[in-house]
Amino acid sequence: MHRIRRRFAAVAAVAATAVAFVPAVSAVPAAAEPLPQEVCGPAAAGFARCFAEVDSRPSGGFGVRGAAGTTAGTALPDGYGPADLRSAYRLPATGGAEETIAVVDSGDAPNAEADLAVYRKTYGLAPCTTENGCFRKVNQRGDAKPLPPRDGDWPVETALDLDLASAACPQCKLLLVEGDDAQFASLGAAVDTAVGLGATIVSNSYGAPESSASGDFAAHYRHPGVAVLASSGDEGFAVPNAPAAYDSVVAVGGTSLVKAGNARGWTESAYHDATSGCSAWVGKPAWQTDPNCPGRTVADVSAVADPETGLAVYETTVETGWTVVGGTSASAPFVAGVIALAGHHDQYPDASRLYAHAAQLNDVVGGDNAGTQECGGDYLCTAVAGYDGPTGNGSPAGPAAF
Repeated sequence: MHRIRRRFAAVAAVAATAVAFVPAVSAVPAAAEPLPQEVCGPAAAGFARCFAEVDSRPSGGFGVRGAAGTTAGTALPDGYGPADLRSAYRLPATGGAEETIAVVDSGDAPNAEADLAVYRKTYGLAPCTTENGCFRKVNQRGDAKPLPPRDGDWPVETALDLDLASAACPQCKLLLVEGDDAQFASLGAAVDTAVGLGATIVSNSYGAPESSASGDFAAHYRHPGVAVLASSGDEGFAVPNAPAAYDSVVAVGGTSLVKAGNARGWTESAYHDATSGCSAWVGKPAWQTDPNCPGRTVADVSAVADPETGLAVYETTVETGWTVVGGTSASAPFVAGVIALAGHHDQYPDASRLYAHAAQLNDVVGGDNAGTQECGGDYLCTAVAGYDGPTGNGSPAGPAAF
Protein backbone atom coordinates (compact mmCIF):
# COMPACT_ATOMS: atom_id res chain seq x y z
CA MET A 1 0.00 0.00 0.00
CA HIS A 2 1.18 3.47 -0.86
CA ARG A 3 2.12 5.13 2.42
CA ILE A 4 3.98 8.20 1.13
CA ARG A 5 3.00 11.44 2.81
CA ARG A 6 1.87 14.52 0.93
CA ARG A 7 4.02 17.65 1.02
CA PHE A 8 3.35 19.64 4.16
CA ALA A 9 2.68 23.37 4.36
CA ALA A 10 5.03 25.75 2.61
CA VAL A 11 8.47 26.27 4.13
CA ALA A 12 8.72 29.00 6.76
CA ALA A 13 10.21 32.33 5.76
CA VAL A 14 13.99 32.41 5.50
CA ALA A 15 15.65 33.62 8.71
CA ALA A 16 16.30 37.35 8.61
CA THR A 17 19.97 36.88 9.47
CA ALA A 18 20.45 34.81 6.32
CA VAL A 19 18.64 37.04 3.85
CA ALA A 20 19.38 40.61 4.86
CA PHE A 21 21.49 40.86 1.70
CA VAL A 22 18.83 39.32 -0.61
CA PRO A 23 16.41 41.42 -2.70
CA ALA A 24 13.16 42.16 -0.87
CA VAL A 25 10.41 39.60 -1.35
CA SER A 26 6.73 40.13 -1.96
CA ALA A 27 3.89 37.64 -2.05
CA VAL A 28 2.45 36.54 -5.40
CA PRO A 29 -0.43 34.14 -6.00
CA ALA A 30 0.60 30.53 -5.81
CA ALA A 31 0.15 28.50 -8.98
CA ALA A 32 -2.32 25.63 -8.72
CA GLU A 33 -0.34 22.50 -9.53
CA PRO A 34 -0.07 18.95 -8.22
CA LEU A 35 2.15 18.62 -5.19
CA PRO A 36 4.96 16.05 -5.10
CA GLN A 37 4.72 13.32 -2.51
CA GLU A 38 7.35 13.43 0.22
CA VAL A 39 8.78 10.12 1.39
CA CYS A 40 9.75 11.50 4.81
CA GLY A 41 7.73 13.97 6.84
CA PRO A 42 9.09 16.84 8.95
CA ALA A 43 11.92 15.95 11.30
CA ALA A 44 11.98 16.61 15.03
CA ALA A 45 14.81 18.66 16.52
CA GLY A 46 18.07 16.80 16.28
CA PHE A 47 16.78 14.55 13.49
CA ALA A 48 17.11 14.65 9.69
CA ARG A 49 14.52 13.75 7.09
CA CYS A 50 15.15 12.09 3.77
CA PHE A 51 14.58 14.23 0.67
CA ALA A 52 13.15 11.66 -1.76
CA GLU A 53 9.95 12.69 -3.57
CA VAL A 54 7.64 10.35 -5.47
CA ASP A 55 5.86 11.32 -8.67
CA SER A 56 2.10 10.74 -8.76
CA ARG A 57 2.24 8.25 -11.64
CA PRO A 58 0.81 4.82 -10.74
CA SER A 59 3.01 1.86 -9.92
CA GLY A 60 4.78 0.22 -12.83
CA GLY A 61 4.37 -3.26 -11.39
CA PHE A 62 6.85 -5.82 -10.14
CA GLY A 63 9.87 -7.67 -11.44
CA VAL A 64 12.52 -7.40 -14.12
CA ARG A 65 11.40 -5.42 -17.17
CA GLY A 66 12.61 -4.62 -20.67
CA ALA A 67 14.69 -6.76 -23.01
CA ALA A 68 16.23 -8.63 -20.07
CA GLY A 69 12.84 -9.19 -18.50
CA THR A 70 11.14 -12.41 -17.60
CA THR A 71 8.33 -11.62 -20.00
CA ALA A 72 9.35 -11.01 -23.60
CA GLY A 73 8.57 -7.53 -24.83
CA THR A 74 7.84 -6.04 -21.40
CA ALA A 75 8.27 -2.27 -21.64
CA LEU A 76 10.87 -0.51 -19.55
CA PRO A 77 9.49 1.32 -16.52
CA ASP A 78 8.48 4.97 -16.58
CA GLY A 79 11.22 7.38 -15.60
CA TYR A 80 14.78 7.84 -16.78
CA GLY A 81 17.10 4.85 -16.66
CA PRO A 82 20.89 4.58 -16.86
CA ALA A 83 21.08 4.94 -20.65
CA ASP A 84 19.08 8.18 -20.51
CA LEU A 85 21.37 9.58 -17.84
CA ARG A 86 24.54 8.56 -19.67
CA SER A 87 23.20 10.37 -22.72
CA ALA A 88 22.14 13.49 -20.85
CA TYR A 89 25.39 13.83 -18.92
CA ARG A 90 27.87 12.34 -21.44
CA LEU A 91 29.05 9.59 -19.17
CA PRO A 92 31.01 6.47 -20.12
CA ALA A 93 29.45 3.09 -19.48
CA THR A 94 32.58 1.82 -17.74
CA GLY A 95 34.97 3.09 -15.09
CA GLY A 96 35.11 3.42 -11.33
CA ALA A 97 35.74 -0.27 -10.62
CA GLU A 98 38.20 0.64 -7.86
CA GLU A 99 35.80 3.06 -6.17
CA THR A 100 33.37 2.38 -3.33
CA ILE A 101 30.30 4.58 -3.03
CA ALA A 102 28.69 4.54 0.41
CA VAL A 103 25.11 5.64 0.91
CA VAL A 104 23.99 6.51 4.42
CA ASP A 105 20.35 6.10 5.38
CA SER A 106 18.24 5.67 8.49
CA GLY A 107 16.94 2.25 9.50
CA ASP A 108 17.00 -1.02 7.65
CA ALA A 109 15.86 -1.49 4.08
CA PRO A 110 15.26 -5.25 4.27
CA ASN A 111 14.81 -5.75 0.53
CA ALA A 112 17.63 -3.46 -0.57
CA GLU A 113 19.87 -6.06 -2.19
CA ALA A 114 17.02 -7.93 -3.88
CA ASP A 115 15.46 -4.71 -5.18
CA LEU A 116 18.83 -3.52 -6.48
CA ALA A 117 19.20 -6.80 -8.36
CA VAL A 118 15.90 -6.20 -10.20
CA TYR A 119 16.92 -2.65 -11.12
CA ARG A 120 20.32 -3.67 -12.43
CA LYS A 121 19.05 -6.67 -14.41
CA THR A 122 16.31 -4.57 -15.98
CA TYR A 123 18.88 -2.14 -17.34
CA GLY A 124 21.54 -4.67 -18.27
CA LEU A 125 23.94 -3.75 -15.46
CA ALA A 126 26.18 -6.45 -14.01
CA PRO A 127 25.02 -8.00 -10.73
CA CYS A 128 26.14 -6.20 -7.58
CA THR A 129 25.71 -8.63 -4.70
CA THR A 130 27.07 -9.59 -1.33
CA GLU A 131 28.24 -12.84 -2.86
CA ASN A 132 30.40 -11.23 -5.57
CA GLY A 133 31.77 -8.60 -3.20
CA CYS A 134 30.15 -5.63 -4.94
CA PHE A 135 27.43 -4.93 -2.34
CA ARG A 136 27.70 -4.70 1.44
CA LYS A 137 25.15 -3.67 4.07
CA VAL A 138 26.12 -2.82 7.65
CA ASN A 139 24.80 -0.98 10.68
CA GLN A 140 26.27 2.31 11.87
CA ARG A 141 28.99 0.45 13.77
CA GLY A 142 30.07 -1.44 10.64
CA ASP A 143 28.59 -4.81 11.61
CA ALA A 144 26.41 -6.97 9.39
CA LYS A 145 24.19 -7.78 12.39
CA PRO A 146 22.12 -6.67 14.13
CA LEU A 147 20.62 -4.30 11.61
CA PRO A 148 18.41 -1.48 12.87
CA PRO A 149 14.62 -1.63 12.61
CA ARG A 150 13.00 -0.12 9.56
CA ASP A 151 12.49 3.65 9.90
CA GLY A 152 9.13 4.51 8.31
CA ASP A 153 9.39 4.95 4.55
CA TRP A 154 13.17 5.43 4.41
CA PRO A 155 13.58 2.22 2.33
CA VAL A 156 12.36 4.24 -0.68
CA GLU A 157 15.25 6.64 -0.10
CA THR A 158 17.66 3.74 0.17
CA ALA A 159 16.47 2.23 -3.12
CA LEU A 160 16.78 5.60 -4.87
CA ASP A 161 20.32 6.06 -3.57
CA LEU A 162 21.51 2.63 -4.64
CA ASP A 163 19.81 2.78 -8.04
CA LEU A 164 21.17 6.23 -8.93
CA ALA A 165 24.70 5.43 -7.81
CA SER A 166 24.43 2.31 -10.01
CA ALA A 167 23.11 4.30 -12.95
CA ALA A 168 26.09 6.66 -12.91
CA CYS A 169 28.77 4.11 -12.07
CA PRO A 170 27.72 0.52 -12.81
CA GLN A 171 31.16 -0.87 -11.94
CA CYS A 172 31.44 0.83 -8.55
CA LYS A 173 31.16 -1.12 -5.33
CA LEU A 174 28.23 -0.13 -3.12
CA LEU A 175 28.26 0.13 0.66
CA LEU A 176 24.96 0.73 2.47
CA VAL A 177 25.42 2.00 6.03
CA GLU A 178 22.20 2.06 8.03
CA GLY A 179 21.93 4.44 10.96
CA ASP A 180 20.11 3.30 14.07
CA ASP A 181 17.68 6.16 13.47
CA ALA A 182 17.55 9.56 11.78
CA GLN A 183 19.24 11.49 14.57
CA PHE A 184 22.19 13.50 13.31
CA ALA A 185 24.38 11.72 15.85
CA SER A 186 23.47 8.33 14.33
CA LEU A 187 23.78 9.42 10.70
CA GLY A 188 27.08 11.17 11.42
CA ALA A 189 28.42 8.02 13.05
CA ALA A 190 27.34 6.09 9.95
CA VAL A 191 29.36 8.46 7.74
CA ASP A 192 32.45 7.89 9.88
CA THR A 193 31.90 4.14 9.64
CA ALA A 194 31.58 4.32 5.85
CA VAL A 195 34.94 6.06 5.60
CA GLY A 196 36.49 3.61 8.05
CA LEU A 197 35.33 0.72 5.87
CA GLY A 198 37.04 2.14 2.81
CA ALA A 199 34.39 4.22 1.06
CA THR A 200 35.97 6.71 -1.36
CA ILE A 201 32.72 8.65 -1.88
CA VAL A 202 29.90 9.05 0.67
CA SER A 203 26.43 10.20 -0.41
CA ASN A 204 23.89 11.63 2.06
CA SER A 205 20.36 12.35 0.79
CA TYR A 206 18.94 13.85 3.96
CA GLY A 207 19.12 16.92 6.16
CA ALA A 208 17.38 19.56 8.24
CA PRO A 209 17.53 23.37 8.28
CA GLU A 210 20.79 24.54 9.80
CA SER A 211 20.77 25.97 13.31
CA SER A 212 23.14 26.82 16.11
CA ALA A 213 23.31 23.07 16.86
CA SER A 214 24.42 22.07 13.35
CA GLY A 215 28.08 22.64 14.11
CA ASP A 216 28.01 19.85 16.68
CA PHE A 217 27.93 17.29 13.85
CA ALA A 218 30.14 18.96 11.22
CA ALA A 219 33.22 16.87 12.02
CA HIS A 220 31.44 13.70 10.88
CA TYR A 221 31.32 15.12 7.36
CA ARG A 222 34.96 16.25 7.15
CA HIS A 223 37.13 13.48 5.69
CA PRO A 224 39.85 14.91 3.42
CA GLY A 225 40.61 12.50 0.59
CA VAL A 226 37.03 11.20 0.58
CA ALA A 227 34.32 12.99 -1.41
CA VAL A 228 31.37 13.62 0.93
CA LEU A 229 28.15 14.75 -0.77
CA ALA A 230 24.79 15.94 0.55
CA SER A 231 21.50 16.78 -1.13
CA SER A 232 20.63 20.47 -0.89
CA GLY A 233 16.99 19.66 -0.02
CA ASP A 234 13.57 20.23 -1.53
CA GLU A 235 12.19 23.32 0.20
CA GLY A 236 13.02 25.87 -2.50
CA PHE A 237 14.69 29.14 -1.54
CA ALA A 238 15.05 28.77 2.22
CA VAL A 239 17.38 28.34 5.15
CA PRO A 240 20.04 25.92 3.85
CA ASN A 241 20.08 22.40 5.18
CA ALA A 242 22.83 20.65 7.09
CA PRO A 243 24.85 18.67 6.16
CA ALA A 244 24.77 20.37 2.71
CA ALA A 245 25.75 23.69 4.31
CA TYR A 246 29.02 22.35 5.74
CA ASP A 247 32.07 23.70 3.93
CA SER A 248 33.61 20.20 3.71
CA VAL A 249 30.65 18.82 1.75
CA VAL A 250 29.69 18.91 -1.94
CA ALA A 251 26.17 20.37 -1.84
CA VAL A 252 24.14 18.93 -4.72
CA GLY A 253 21.19 20.92 -6.04
CA GLY A 254 18.59 19.88 -8.57
CA THR A 255 17.36 20.37 -12.12
CA SER A 256 14.45 19.47 -14.34
CA LEU A 257 15.80 17.39 -17.24
CA VAL A 258 13.89 17.17 -20.52
CA LYS A 259 14.73 15.55 -23.86
CA ALA A 260 15.18 18.11 -26.64
CA GLY A 261 16.11 18.46 -30.29
CA ASN A 262 19.25 20.50 -29.62
CA ALA A 263 22.87 19.39 -30.03
CA ARG A 264 23.02 17.99 -26.50
CA GLY A 265 19.67 16.22 -26.91
CA TRP A 266 18.49 17.53 -23.54
CA THR A 267 17.64 20.76 -21.77
CA GLU A 268 17.88 21.56 -18.06
CA SER A 269 16.42 24.24 -15.84
CA ALA A 270 16.36 24.76 -12.09
CA TYR A 271 14.12 22.33 -10.24
CA HIS A 272 11.56 24.58 -8.57
CA ASP A 273 11.83 22.82 -5.20
CA ALA A 274 15.62 22.43 -5.01
CA THR A 275 16.84 24.21 -1.89
CA SER A 276 19.29 27.06 -2.14
CA GLY A 277 20.26 29.56 0.50
CA CYS A 278 22.92 31.47 2.36
CA SER A 279 24.30 30.02 5.56
CA ALA A 280 24.06 32.09 8.72
CA TRP A 281 26.35 29.69 10.59
CA VAL A 282 29.08 28.58 8.14
CA GLY A 283 31.56 31.14 6.87
CA LYS A 284 32.37 31.80 3.24
CA PRO A 285 34.89 29.23 1.94
CA ALA A 286 37.86 30.74 0.12
CA TRP A 287 36.93 28.88 -3.06
CA GLN A 288 33.41 30.38 -3.18
CA THR A 289 33.25 33.98 -4.36
CA ASP A 290 29.60 34.79 -5.15
CA PRO A 291 28.81 38.37 -4.02
CA ASN A 292 25.40 38.40 -2.32
CA CYS A 293 26.01 35.91 0.49
CA PRO A 294 28.64 36.54 3.18
CA GLY A 295 28.45 32.89 4.29
CA ARG A 296 28.50 29.50 2.62
CA THR A 297 26.12 29.42 -0.38
CA VAL A 298 24.24 26.23 -1.30
CA ALA A 299 24.51 24.52 -3.83
CA ASP A 300 27.82 23.63 -5.57
CA VAL A 301 26.68 21.41 -8.47
CA SER A 302 23.42 19.81 -9.62
CA ALA A 303 21.72 17.05 -11.60
CA VAL A 304 18.22 15.79 -12.35
CA ALA A 305 15.93 15.98 -9.32
CA ASP A 306 12.44 16.99 -10.45
CA PRO A 307 10.09 14.01 -9.84
CA GLU A 308 8.05 15.13 -12.86
CA THR A 309 11.16 14.41 -14.97
CA GLY A 310 12.22 11.73 -12.52
CA LEU A 311 14.01 8.44 -12.28
CA ALA A 312 12.82 4.86 -12.47
CA VAL A 313 13.36 3.21 -9.08
CA TYR A 314 12.51 -0.30 -7.87
CA GLU A 315 11.49 -0.79 -4.22
CA THR A 316 9.22 -3.35 -2.58
CA THR A 317 9.24 -2.71 1.17
CA VAL A 318 7.13 0.47 1.00
CA GLU A 319 6.35 1.08 -2.68
CA THR A 320 4.62 -1.24 -5.13
CA GLY A 321 7.60 -2.14 -7.30
CA TRP A 322 8.53 0.27 -10.06
CA THR A 323 7.92 3.93 -9.34
CA VAL A 324 9.23 7.34 -10.44
CA VAL A 325 11.22 9.14 -7.77
CA GLY A 326 13.06 12.45 -7.63
CA GLY A 327 14.12 15.18 -5.25
CA THR A 328 17.70 16.22 -4.65
CA SER A 329 17.90 12.81 -3.01
CA ALA A 330 18.40 11.58 -6.58
CA SER A 331 21.02 14.11 -7.64
CA ALA A 332 23.43 13.46 -4.75
CA PRO A 333 24.01 9.71 -5.30
CA PHE A 334 24.10 10.27 -9.05
CA VAL A 335 26.82 12.91 -8.74
CA ALA A 336 28.61 10.56 -6.32
CA GLY A 337 28.76 8.09 -9.19
CA VAL A 338 30.15 10.74 -11.55
CA ILE A 339 32.91 11.55 -9.05
CA ALA A 340 33.70 7.84 -8.92
CA LEU A 341 34.00 7.72 -12.73
CA ALA A 342 36.42 10.65 -12.66
CA GLY A 343 38.65 8.95 -10.09
CA HIS A 344 39.69 12.09 -8.21
CA HIS A 345 38.09 11.46 -4.82
CA ASP A 346 41.44 12.24 -3.17
CA GLN A 347 41.05 15.86 -4.33
CA TYR A 348 37.95 16.40 -2.19
CA PRO A 349 38.66 18.00 1.13
CA ASP A 350 35.69 20.15 0.02
CA ALA A 351 33.92 21.28 -3.19
CA SER A 352 36.77 23.49 -4.45
CA ARG A 353 37.57 21.24 -7.44
CA LEU A 354 34.12 21.92 -8.90
CA TYR A 355 34.72 25.67 -8.82
CA ALA A 356 38.14 25.34 -10.44
CA HIS A 357 36.62 23.25 -13.26
CA ALA A 358 33.27 25.00 -13.63
CA ALA A 359 33.83 25.60 -17.35
CA GLN A 360 33.64 21.83 -17.90
CA LEU A 361 30.07 21.62 -16.54
CA ASN A 362 26.71 22.23 -18.25
CA ASP A 363 25.76 25.76 -17.23
CA VAL A 364 22.08 25.49 -16.27
CA VAL A 365 20.16 28.64 -17.16
CA GLY A 366 16.44 29.15 -16.58
CA GLY A 367 13.95 28.50 -13.82
CA ASP A 368 13.98 29.40 -10.15
CA ASN A 369 13.10 28.01 -6.74
CA ALA A 370 11.53 31.11 -5.24
CA GLY A 371 7.98 29.73 -5.08
CA THR A 372 5.68 32.47 -3.82
CA GLN A 373 8.61 34.79 -3.20
CA GLU A 374 9.55 37.39 -5.78
CA CYS A 375 13.35 37.29 -5.82
CA GLY A 376 13.89 39.69 -8.70
CA GLY A 377 15.99 37.22 -10.66
CA ASP A 378 18.79 37.14 -8.09
CA TYR A 379 21.26 34.30 -8.61
CA LEU A 380 20.62 32.95 -5.11
CA CYS A 381 17.23 31.66 -6.24
CA THR A 382 17.34 31.80 -10.07
CA ALA A 383 19.36 29.72 -12.53
CA VAL A 384 21.44 32.33 -14.34
CA ALA A 385 24.56 32.17 -16.50
CA GLY A 386 27.47 31.17 -14.32
CA TYR A 387 27.12 30.28 -10.67
CA ASP A 388 23.71 30.28 -8.98
CA GLY A 389 22.17 28.87 -5.82
CA PRO A 390 19.69 26.28 -7.17
CA THR A 391 22.09 24.59 -9.62
CA GLY A 392 25.53 25.66 -8.39
CA ASN A 393 28.17 25.67 -11.10
CA GLY A 394 26.02 23.42 -13.30
CA SER A 395 25.46 19.75 -14.06
CA PRO A 396 27.84 17.04 -15.34
CA ALA A 397 29.05 17.32 -18.93
CA GLY A 398 31.07 14.16 -18.66
CA PRO A 399 33.26 13.32 -15.67
CA ALA A 400 36.15 15.71 -16.44
CA ALA A 401 35.12 18.46 -14.00
CA PHE A 402 34.85 15.97 -11.17
